[in-house]
Amino acid sequence: MVSYASIPQSSDADHSTVGDRQQLDNRKENLNNFIQRHIGPSSADIQQMLDVLGFSSLDDLIEKTVPSTIRLHKKLQLPEAQTEYAALAKLKQIASKNQVFRSYIGMGYYDTITPSVIGRNILENPGWYTAYTPYQPEIAQGRLEALLNFQTMIIDLTGLEIANASLLDEATAAAEAMSMSYSVSKNKANAYFVSHDCHPQTIDVLQTRAKPLGIEIIVGNHQTFDFQKPIFGAVLQYPASDGTIYDYRAFIETAHTQGALVTVVADPLSLTLLTPPGEFGADIAVGSTQRFGIPLGFGGPHAAYFATKEEYKRQVPGRIVGVSKDVHGKTALRLALQTREQHIRREKATSNICTAQVLLAVMASMYAVYHGPDGLKQIAENIHQLTVTLAAGLKRLGYKISSENFFDTLRVELGTNNLEAILADCQARNINLRIFDETAVGISLNETTTPEDLIDLWQIFAFKDELPFTLEELTYSPHLSLRTSSYLTHPVFNRYHSETELLRYLHRLETKDLSLTTSMIPLGSCTMKLNATSEMIPVTWEEFGRIHPFAPLTQTRGYQILFQQLEAWLGEITGFAGVSLQPNAGSQGEYTGLLVIRQYHESRGETHRNVCLIPTSAHGTNPASAVMCGMKVVAVACDAEGNIDVDDLKAKAEKYSHELGALMVTYPSTHGVFEAGIQEICAVIHSHGGQVYMDGANMNAQVGICRPGDIGADVCHLNLHKTFCIPHGGGGPGMGPIGVASHLVPFLPGHPVLVNEKIPNSQNIGAVAAAPWGSASILVISWMYIAMMGADGLTQATKVAILNANYIAKRLETYYPVLYKGQNGLVAHECILDLRALKKSANIEIDDIAKRLIDYGFHAPTVSWPVAGTIMVEPTESESQAELDRFCDALIAIRQEIAEIEAGKVDIQDNLLKNAPHTVESLLSAEWHHPYGREQAAYPVPWIREYKFWPSVGRIDAAFGDRNFVCSCLPMDAYN
Repeated sequence: MVSYASIPQSSDADHSTVGDRQQLDNRKENLNNFIQRHIGPSSADIQQMLDVLGFSSLDDLIEKTVPSTIRLHKKLQLPEAQTEYAALAKLKQIASKNQVFRSYIGMGYYDTITPSVIGRNILENPGWYTAYTPYQPEIAQGRLEALLNFQTMIIDLTGLEIANASLLDEATAAAEAMSMSYSVSKNKANAYFVSHDCHPQTIDVLQTRAKPLGIEIIVGNHQTFDFQKPIFGAVLQYPASDGTIYDYRAFIETAHTQGALVTVVADPLSLTLLTPPGEFGADIAVGSTQRFGIPLGFGGPHAAYFATKEEYKRQVPGRIVGVSKDVHGKTALRLALQTREQHIRREKATSNICTAQVLLAVMASMYAVYHGPDGLKQIAENIHQLTVTLAAGLKRLGYKISSENFFDTLRVELGTNNLEAILADCQARNINLRIFDETAVGISLNETTTPEDLIDLWQIFAFKDELPFTLEELTYSPHLSLRTSSYLTHPVFNRYHSETELLRYLHRLETKDLSLTTSMIPLGSCTMKLNATSEMIPVTWEEFGRIHPFAPLTQTRGYQILFQQLEAWLGEITGFAGVSLQPNAGSQGEYTGLLVIRQYHESRGETHRNVCLIPTSAHGTNPASAVMCGMKVVAVACDAEGNIDVDDLKAKAEKYSHELGALMVTYPSTHGVFEAGIQEICAVIHSHGGQVYMDGANMNAQVGICRPGDIGADVCHLNLHKTFCIPHGGGGPGMGPIGVASHLVPFLPGHPVLVNEKIPNSQNIGAVAAAPWGSASILVISWMYIAMMGADGLTQATKVAILNANYIAKRLETYYPVLYKGQNGLVAHECILDLRALKKSANIEIDDIAKRLIDYGFHAPTVSWPVAGTIMVEPTESESQAELDRFCDALIAIRQEIAEIEAGKVDIQDNLLKNAPHTVESLLSAEWHHPYGREQAAYPVPWIREYKFWPSVGRIDAAFGDRNFVCSCLPMDAYN
């Protein structure tokens, strides 16, 4: 192994030849070459796989795979690739331009303390952040338990009956509550009341969501609203944005008489002291768990919550973790009511959310586990005590506090005092306040606030350092003693308060989950590529993590540089003129792109263009997003090869020519091939006045090879959590920015708090997320990836992704037919294997193969999508040939096990596949009546003996869990 120390360093006395020095430089470059570390196969591996496929070079493969008419014939104009060390140093230099102030801005965002044991063992731990969505629950019991803890925490704090596994942010959670209220309300009203005491970003997102659905938003004072206009629902902030705590009982009772549902946006930390929403009549409670140990991150990622009554369980957006049992009767967890998931309902959906903020919800739940009910209450009481003390001092200085009923936030009336002088002193002391107007400011305290911080604030408002009182003189008189009900009584919140115990608990959960630290996760359309450590390190830098999303732009110059560079790079990669980083999930990117198209048509006086053509093979979120935008979905057929039926497309475009608004198309196709007719498809839509939205789920097969903007797309969303290396985190976080052509740039999202000068207020679609740049802190991951790969590295990654997929398809095609192929019999970056015949020949279902793969140490590919009875395999460029071969060998071995059933040598019901996965407990059982051996069940191939991943439960009975719906922690004896 070569180290830097072993490489002779040149000096003035160095007499080596030019050739020697070049060789040494090359060795250094190879040691520093991140591209070689990111791409799994070596040069020799690549050549060997090409030989199997019958190609002489990668370029030859790409020429035969990607239609020549769309290929990019120039190098991407990106900075040269940097080493990991150099990229980190450059990003550190950019980060240093951010100023970390003490932010008392509030508005739903607070500085907090991430317990070190949680930061190191979850946030910085690839065992947690590289796991996939728990669709294979037998190998996801760890994060499912953490999410069940999260749901239990939310149920307890809100006083409602059920909660989901988290949503994207507080504002979009409120919008989801509005949509759900609209769908379940028994009255026919189309007006929604929004208290003017809600945070401004929440109001704006609600207005954005309401407009395409024809919902009228009434922003007003809940104390004076007379209900003369019927409403289907209402949303209230608790405590209010200015800190005031209102008693909402009378308002809710009146709303209920109209059949309206009331949503309360509640700060969960305050609910340790305040009466929970469920106890005063709320139908829905939403909010953010950011202050439960999640860094500010200039706006995200953070886990929102959503709680409601059990009667609405099938209308709840997102996911719910539920309790069930496995085949051995052992308690087990899985995603409950999966047929309820909105994207499965397609055009009947009321939400397009198909994800959660899992990693952040896990952190928030563990914050509650770490502190317990007493610890959380102590934190809340300390914050409240400091706020009451601050108010007392400000009153002594002659200021008026607008409300005497508050938790952590004060609205301070300035009277005749000079706002500019106060802000100047704040600037000098590195303090941010909220500015309501020239006559009032807001101060929101948080977990990090100390008595010394109060002295700083008093000195600012006194305009001098010498105060007319001391801290000790101010009498603390708590204002809050309202909550009487207990919360977080389950043992999990009362057992792990020492670091030793919590560390072991976190590790126990982690070992129940299969992540990329274990083996390849070959999920088609999900792109589980390497999330390199160097990409992840900057996420936890204070200069990125401790910035409030509404901090003045003068304090966030580093972030602005990061955004400008990333937008420019993504624009170059996609061929688009403008990029918005605000959408904080792929589903949000879809929705935003369609809203931009809708606004474009509206600006041209063509509001009638509301038909959206969508191929039958599309992601289920596509029709759901279209419906949310007020569009009418018209399906376009696919041909026998899985391509869009161009004749049907032309016929539908002609039929709906006057109303045609958009086509949603995924490229390469959802069936895993490069459709040769994509440019003709785009041209057909344009000829009828429509716009082309390209789903960027498969962008990782395009980077450096072709560009959506050149192909003919008008807008495309990018899953940064796929193509650009943001980790899945067990099902979130994600980021879904959009790129648009020049004519759509004026309609990109705006924001009511921080105005983007490039997006004019008169035309933008409004805010689609709570924070101006979405989940800003994880954008550093994609910045690092692009900076370290450069144009050549990104292009090579795409080529190798296509190579790896075709290699797998070639190795497996004689065992499992490849359902769809493109030109020259090749696939793109993923392939679909057809398993449907096995049902008839051996009574083997697709789930049997998925569960048996667990015994071989692998996560299953995407099952039964986009075609039922198939698996979609995507290896990514990050996996080595050795890992690809292990995966192929596993599937080949499983096919041989199936052949034994087909030949009648093995029982059609009692066999290795039907009983998979096999747990340690089942193998150690004294009773063993199966017709195969224990060793064959546990160690079907030799390499598993070196490292065996054991599932903690057997196959789970999902139907039992749905019949006996439970979405909170059971008593601990139920787990024994």
